[in-house]
Amino acid sequence: MRALQNILLLVSIFTSTKALSTDIPTSSRAERAISGIEAQLKKELAEKDLKYGAPIFIRIFKDPGVLEVWVEAGEGVFSKFKSYEICTFSGELGPKLREGDNQSPEGFYFVNSARLNPWSKFHLSFNLGYPNTYDRNHGRTGSALMVHGNCVSIGCYAMTDTYINEIYALGVAALQSGQPFFRVHSFPFQLEPETLSKYKSNQWYSFWLNLKEGYDYFKKHKRPPNVEVSEGKYIFGP
Repeated sequence: MRALQNILLLVSIFTSTKALSTDIPTSSRAERAISGIEAQLKKELAEKDLKYGAPIFIRIFKDPGVLEVWVEAGEGVFSKFKSYEICTFSGELGPKLREGDNQSPEGFYFVNSARLNPWSKFHLSFNLGYPNTYDRNHGRTGSALMVHGNCVSIGCYAMTDTYINEIYALGVAALQSGQPFFRVHSFPFQLEPETLSKYKSNQWYSFWLNLKEGYDYFKKHKRPPNVEVSEGKYIFGP
């Protein structure tokens, strides 16, 4: 009886693992892109004592136009793996407000497997999930706000195809290894006091002060916070 139970347990684990893998959408384009970069990514990660398939976290800064990929190094603590230059984004500093305003969003988003698009018109992409709960609470509208390749933008964050291949591969590997979703935090700039003080007269200053709370949480703990919305504001916790 115990032997049978062990066999059934192994079958269950195999089945659930297989199901986890097949839940990730794919295409021949995505598979070629990942296979072409996987070995190099593993090598570069190993040089920083990081593992391919470990959970990832992404931060975006409109100024100076950088996307950072952080990888969990152990015990929930993340280490910066790479910074990628953003090819282009739409609009100016400040959040996206409505459909068609050609503005790239700012705020706290997450990407699960359902938000991957290996068939994208812009090489490869993933959907940020805009509008999130905060955005909807403030009446903001829009759809299909992505990080993608092809270096063109009408509201998205566009990367070169080479860069999106790496970012996409890291995201897929993390999701395949069990990370249920990876967080993407999008900021106007590094929300340090000396920089933010220059924008006190900006219409978005109070909004950015709220974003700074999440920015500071990660700076202190080196792990992205849990993000919720209460009374029209982002709130942060473990």
